[in-house]
Amino acid sequence: MEPPDTPGQRVYFGNHSSHLDFIVIWSALSAEERRRTRPVAGADYWNRGAIRRYLADRVFNAILINRPATDRSAASASLSVAKIAEGMGQECSVIVFPEGTRSTDGEVQRFRSGLYHLCQLKPALDLVPVYLANMNRILPKGEVLPVPLLGRVIFGAAMRLHPDEDKEAFLERARSALLELKDK
Repeated sequence: MEPPDTPGQRVYFGNHSSHLDFIVIWSALSAEERRRTRPVAGADYWNRGAIRRYLADRVFNAILINRPATDRSAASASLSVAKIAEGMGQECSVIVFPEGTRSTDGEVQRFRSGLYHLCQLKPALDLVPVYLANMNRILPKGEVLPVPLLGRVIFGAAMRLHPDEDKEAFLERARSALLELKDK
């Protein structure tokens, strides 16, 4: 399936196994969609060094969130979701990784609740699952240079949070929509 190219705010959510992930999703979008799509990324990584800061700010227009190593509190997560919603404004879409961290073995981990809470703040969002195949082998964790292997970007059908949908049911439905793309 091709990435959507119609007006409207959306959240592209994918599996996360490499620092290439948001770049690969972003580059698969049309030029118009890229201009209005902001990746959400960890400030601790992208603020390290002038080149990373320049790329995050000037090239990708990323929404950088703080990921405290020890504080996984609801208040901390809520601040991050509010910052993402604010960064989206009324026009921008975002790229997020609901697992919250990179998978080391390529398997899709359990989704954290941020995607659900973002939909609570912005219920008209279209949610587009994006499965990234082989990124964990192309740029494994801890490596700097990509390995010349083939990868795939597979876009799924858009979905939305149902009214009164339970958080756990929604997160499992979103994760399942992503996993269904794995074998396509």
